[in-house]
Amino acid sequence: MGRVVPRTRLLRLGAALALLAALLTPAAQSAVANAASAGTLPQHVFVIMLENHSKSSVLGDPNAPYINALAKEYAVAENYYGVTHPSEPNYVAAISGSNWFMNDDNPANRYDHTNLVDQLEAHHLTWTAYMQAMPSAGFLGDSANGGLYASKHDPFVLFNDIRSNPKRLANIKPYTSFASDLAHGRVANFVWITPDQCSDMHGGVYSAVAGFPEAPCPYGNTNDDANDAALKQKADAFVRTTVQAIIHSSAWGQNSAIFIVTDENDYTGDTATDGWASAAGCCNSPILPPGYQFLKSDGVTPDGNTWAGGMYGGGLIPAVVVTTHGKRHFQGYQAFNHYSLLKTVEQIWNLGYLGNASDDVQVHSLLGYLRP
Repeated sequence: MGRVVPRTRLLRLGAALALLAALLTPAAQSAVANAASAGTLPQHVFVIMLENHSKSSVLGDPNAPYINALAKEYAVAENYYGVTHPSEPNYVAAISGSNWFMNDDNPANRYDHTNLVDQLEAHHLTWTAYMQAMPSAGFLGDSANGGLYASKHDPFVLFNDIRSNPKRLANIKPYTSFASDLAHGRVANFVWITPDQCSDMHGGVYSAVAGFPEAPCPYGNTNDDANDAALKQKADAFVRTTVQAIIHSSAWGQNSAIFIVTDENDYTGDTATDGWASAAGCCNSPILPPGYQFLKSDGVTPDGNTWAGGMYGGGLIPAVVVTTHGKRHFQGYQAFNHYSLLKTVEQIWNLGYLGNASDDVQVHSLLGYLRP
């Protein structure tokens, strides 16, 4: 574990570097500026991925009081979109820079592409993914614990160079390991957290599951009906427990950033968008041709819906950024999506860029949210 540097010392260092920069050439000034900003960037990045809810159905909703309190205290990206629909391609896009032409939830999909794990390990950085309701580390089944765990929400096991590597699989852990790892200082540089389908606002679990008091959790039919309200309350409780654990750990003092997002917006049954409230998007969301045939979750059978053509984005979603030293009481209005999140992680550690994260015209970084 690295020694924690007091913030006052970092501020004094930044001021000294700024004074020195005034005496240097433009090229040297740029190098000094990069050194000064490095002290404000996090050593740990946490991503908490929730499910299937629009920004308008979460932010401002009384059923998610803790998430809304974080939004008021820290920072909100007001124009953050899912990359596309449904779930799986958003998760895959977030760690590889593309949905790889997949717009279905088939758990048998496999991806042979460079991913964030490859980048992190190449730069000698650590990573861990915590999956609530996963029965064991590196579990490779499609689902578990009555459907609470679903591999479509675990993008790491969908990449062949991860699922075929036992050492990497050991880094994909049940969420039950999270508190202990935090308490003992075993905190990776990059941490991904997927709640189970009762704790992430997804729903669709209709039976009790031993050891998981959040189940059952039926789907909601409309915003804030009894089932939907319960899903938000359960997700809010999960986020509260998780964020509080991070904030009270040594990782927070070492400088951390927590990104809390959903994968895509609400499911409403609208056949024009294959069931989703909106297919609005940005930032290199996929362009699908007129007449594109949507598929069922088996990735083979047509579901009867077709696309009129054009950008097929994931709709406007909540994106709350909680940091040790970053923005407070801040709302930003630039357009972002999950490619922007990947780009931000890559910039923090100078990893290079994957896929659409490399586009400096359409895909913007959230790095400014991590600085005061």
